[in-house]
Amino acid sequence: MSRHHQGVVLTAYHSSARDEPQTGPGPDPQLAASSRKMGHYTLQQNHDPQHRDKHETAISADSSLLPKPNSAPSTKSQLSSSPKSTISPRHSPNTRPRPTCQRSSSQDSLDELQMDDYWKEVENISCSGGGGGKGEGEPQEEEHQKNPEEGEQEEAWLTEAGLARLFDDSLAADDQDQEEDSAVFLSTLTRTQAAAVERRVQQTLLRRRNRQHLPDVRDIFKPPEKDEECHQLQRRSENGPKDASAAETETELDVEVAFSEQALSYWDNQQKAKVTNNLNPPDDKLPNFKVLRVKTGQTRAEDLSPLDMIKVRRLLLVEMTALFDTAGIDLKTHKPVKLKTRDSGLFGVPLNTLLDQDQRRVPGTKVPLILQKLISHIKEEGLDTEGLLRIPGAATRVKALCQELDSSFCEGTFPWQQVKQHDAASILKLFIRELPHPLLTVEYLNAFIAVNKLPTKKQQLQALNLLVLLLPEANHNALKALVEFFQQVIDHQAQNKMTLNNVSVVMAPNIFMFKGFRSKVSEHKEISMATSTANIVRLLIRYQNLLWTIPKFILDQVRQHNMESQRKPNNQRAVRKLLKKITTDKPSEKPIPEESSQGFIRVQAPQFSKVSMAVQLTEDLQAVDVLTRFLSQDRLVTAKKEDLCLFEIGGNIKERCLDGETYMKDLHHLNPTAEWVIKLVQR
Repeated sequence: MSRHHQGVVLTAYHSSARDEPQTGPGPDPQLAASSRKMGHYTLQQNHDPQHRDKHETAISADSSLLPKPNSAPSTKSQLSSSPKSTISPRHSPNTRPRPTCQRSSSQDSLDELQMDDYWKEVENISCSGGGGGKGEGEPQEEEHQKNPEEGEQEEAWLTEAGLARLFDDSLAADDQDQEEDSAVFLSTLTRTQAAAVERRVQQTLLRRRNRQHLPDVRDIFKPPEKDEECHQLQRRSENGPKDASAAETETELDVEVAFSEQALSYWDNQQKAKVTNNLNPPDDKLPNFKVLRVKTGQTRAEDLSPLDMIKVRRLLLVEMTALFDTAGIDLKTHKPVKLKTRDSGLFGVPLNTLLDQDQRRVPGTKVPLILQKLISHIKEEGLDTEGLLRIPGAATRVKALCQELDSSFCEGTFPWQQVKQHDAASILKLFIRELPHPLLTVEYLNAFIAVNKLPTKKQQLQALNLLVLLLPEANHNALKALVEFFQQVIDHQAQNKMTLNNVSVVMAPNIFMFKGFRSKVSEHKEISMATSTANIVRLLIRYQNLLWTIPKFILDQVRQHNMESQRKPNNQRAVRKLLKKITTDKPSEKPIPEESSQGFIRVQAPQFSKVSMAVQLTEDLQAVDVLTRFLSQDRLVTAKKEDLCLFEIGGNIKERCLDGETYMKDLHHLNPTAEWVIKLVQR
């Protein structure tokens, strides 16, 4: 019986905006239909729709959005006009041609000739087979994944966000601290973030409707009291008006207003203007986005303490989901399957296992040493080589090199001088593909692909910013090392002929078609993934300098969370202090410190001979100026300025390494009770 089908197929995610409630004001019906159609890749087949490949996920969509069986495909919608690109890379020319694919207009800048390189790369991957370690024919053991029940994914989402007590009374009863933490966390959310949580609480409670003593969602999301609301309005207006609908230039990225709030304003404006077409125009030239500078400095993930990063990740998850909710995109995540992985060697080894091995050899290693060495070797051979990353190395030679690397790399005896550049590039791509789980993780892979469905490049970039920060540390650092290397290759495009689009289409299948998934990808899904994944890699490379920074509004919410959490303990301490003062009745002998005088801070440096110094705050004083002054006053310090960092510790933040361009007076105003400490850091 034929297993082919007719329908709209995407890579394991779907939008069910028609079936589920919208969060906040949304577009009118025509606009919503337009936005849903825009992100879908329709595959035209005249086969029985009742039979589906068990590894494919179909989109729930209105029948009016499905292609008509007898409709003639447009030549403009074909992925490639060349004979090679109309034939599946998995089959010989005698098999049926690849079905036509209607692409999203957001990817029209990836032209047909460039996409032909994608299929050539897929063909090279199919021919290359496995690398080292496992045998090529050895099957991977994995746990069968059942389809999640209604509300099951929402429950998992709430648990990941640290909000399990919203649907489980037993947790709240057993852990009072968790209940208080959830209440504090909810108090920091914006309206779109709260709507995203509320929607998933409702769906989870429906699943648990037969259980007793369920919390009422209306009690969880009761309107704030008037004094609390006034306090929030005052806090939002501290730095002037920050209304999400305020006018801004097209290429500016505002990081002080939640991205989901900005997206909601976008949809409100679209609805008012009654725009029904051209929501995502072709973009052959990607905009030159820039982040609006904030005086309190930029913050990267490695700049914060682990405790604050836990709060950041919870907020990132909620904000990312809220951003997709505004466009009616319902993300369906997957849990990693259980794979039998190697616990030694280089290929097919989890990133964390590799890092554990490497950190025993080189403490502080953040990127696997084999990945670092492959990149450095390719660079040493010169980045002017034509077709770098695109032209494959000899398959038999690459396989032999991988096996030799597995056995001799850790001992330092591998003969790198014998490795040709194209072979090294092929090994690099093989290393990425052989990871047991994808570099972008199973949990967020579909969310990365769904970024293409967001209506503007600005929203796509904002979503990528949130997703990159959500990646585990090992994946985050490896991705950063790779995209920085890709940009260096592109910088030599005049010689190597590898433009941004060329590198993107070649690397996309290597990043998205990981080992445990490649054998399951159907031909239809492979087609729908082509331009979608290439466009994501293109955005990751083009805007990489904007992706590693935590948006200020997220950090502001962390500060608010810390302050709210401190209120109850502070009140208890205040009572104890008052009682102690009444019983002792002794005057304070503690002198007024110099830093308590208005306009001064005391900077500590316990690791150095000059343990502290007073610094006067001026409008132009930056963190880098404090470091410069410290080095000029302590001649015994041999460390370089780039090896030092001024830390903000305490108050409304646990610990934060300051950006050199942080304006100290503005930050002191934001966190007046913080301590300021200079430390050595490992970059």
